[in-house]
Amino acid sequence: MLAIIPARGGSKGLPDKNIKMLNGKPLIAYTIEAAISAKYVSKVIVSTDSEKIAAVAISYGAECPFMRPDHLADDNSRSIDVYRYTIKELENKEDILINEFIVLQPTSPFRTGQDIDDAIKLFKDRNADSIVSYCKEHHPIKWHKYIDESGRFENIFENVATNRQLERTSYFPNGAIYIFKTHLIENDNYYTENSFAYLMDAIKSVDIDTIDDFNFAEFLMGKQTKGRK
Repeated sequence: MLAIIPARGGSKGLPDKNIKMLNGKPLIAYTIEAAISAKYVSKVIVSTDSEKIAAVAISYGAECPFMRPDHLADDNSRSIDVYRYTIKELENKEDILINEFIVLQPTSPFRTGQDIDDAIKLFKDRNADSIVSYCKEHHPIKWHKYIDESGRFENIFENVATNRQLERTSYFPNGAIYIFKTHLIENDNYYTENSFAYLMDAIKSVDIDTIDDFNFAEFLMGKQTKGRK
């Protein structure tokens, strides 16, 4: 299966996030290495607008056969449009038909090759339209509120006070793994009634968006390294 790693260069929250050194390696390297180690992944493509990211990606074994155009690399660009563009470019350049693919965001360094293989196996076994990785939410979503500019609460859900133990467990997408049949993306969808969750624990679900996320990931990796000594 084709793996696409989307990695644009213009990260405002954490500049050069995708190639920032994390415990001795560029952040994107963890995702590339996991993808290459997965037995069900046949090709690893990095989609980027950055020559620096492309060079790092290639040095760790990924392919970067073309650069992403600027209109697909700004703050308002939709990920689904990036996937469609990448698929079409590969199909045209290599004269192939891509019916399914996996997306691995470079901001999830704790996702493993085994996770990738297990998610792909679930996709195949269920003949799914899509698989999306999720993590358990430890607080009821009914507790969530909007907060206005003055600091006052605004309800998202009906304002009912309940015990956590009485609420049904909910889950949130962790951004680590997406597997799609191509026709789903062409129809501008991520989910159908034939979509399923691949569940991951909290550590593997760490997603790096801010410097605090990055520092937490570095702390966790440091602990793991010490534990192996």
